[in-house]
Amino acid sequence: MKKISAIITGMGGYVPEYVLNNEELSRMVDTNDEWIMSRVGIKERRILAEEGLGTSYMARKAARELMKKTDVDPDTIDAVIVSTSTADYAFPSTASIVIGKLGLKNAFAFDFWAACCGFLYSLDLASSMIQSGRYKKIIVIGADKMSSVIDYQDRSTCALFGDGAAAALVEGTEEEDIGLIDSHFRSDGAGLPFLHLKAGGSVCPASHFTVDHRLHYLYQEGRTVFRYAVTSMSDDCALIAERNNLNKDNIRYVVPHQANIRIIEAVAKRLELPMEQVMVNIEHFGNTSAATIPLALWEFEHLLRKGDNLIFAAFGAGFVHGASYYKWAYDGAEKAVIKKGVAADETRRAHVMGPR
Repeated sequence: MKKISAIITGMGGYVPEYVLNNEELSRMVDTNDEWIMSRVGIKERRILAEEGLGTSYMARKAARELMKKTDVDPDTIDAVIVSTSTADYAFPSTASIVIGKLGLKNAFAFDFWAACCGFLYSLDLASSMIQSGRYKKIIVIGADKMSSVIDYQDRSTCALFGDGAAAALVEGTEEEDIGLIDSHFRSDGAGLPFLHLKAGGSVCPASHFTVDHRLHYLYQEGRTVFRYAVTSMSDDCALIAERNNLNKDNIRYVVPHQANIRIIEAVAKRLELPMEQVMVNIEHFGNTSAATIPLALWEFEHLLRKGDNLIFAAFGAGFVHGASYYKWAYDGAEKAVIKKGVAADETRRAHVMGPR
């Protein structure tokens, strides 16, 4: 029996239409465009503002586009994995809501929680499931409604995050040296004090006290998280590159988690790559947590060609971090579509991906 490789065969995505830019944000809290751009590189972020809509809404919008683009038969989907830190409910899983809304009759579904590393970890898991031979088609979704856990009175965090979702169809092939080839993941529980959501879990259930003291919002000690992220993502990428004989001459793109432009630049510098070879859309989407890497693949899909060597890298609460080596499996230009609300012209893309 030939070895099965796990490959992405299509990308779908969704970002809300409402754009919260730095000018509007500066009227809500003591900040300004220059301060935000110089420190994190974010100009605007998308917000799911409609009442009653949660992460599952964005996830199924992304999955619907994916299924339409790939023309996949819904009855052939074996599983749906949704990676999110902002589930619709404590239970049932967001993934179960997604398959219900999509009418996927033969799929099982579950959520995967690994914060900003969620899509990266979920993709690795889905690839293992495909390689086992037991499953043929799996949809992996990274989706987060970060606006639901952000305190818009906290100037240190409210500018950083946005909402969005993106989905990948993962299938098997007998073609060799393609798809997900290698991964390196690590976790460091020492990160708890520096990045967390204090209330709402079993340790600190919701109460009048937790609401009155604003404990249901994300807390981040920015300097510590920044230092850990730069070191971890840079080291992880360097390790993956070294053990797979990758270098500046054969890496096509690095696809990093979009948390801070300075972190992204540090990763590129470690690999000796120009920023033109780094997928960057943080300026327009901000940090969408588990959605950042798949959103980048979705937006820049048209640039990818079969055989391109990619390095994915992420860092998130936990602390969790890691990197993967992925060899792209199809001509992205043949499947890419112009996304509603996202410009697709080369001028826009040059601005997003060019040197800063």
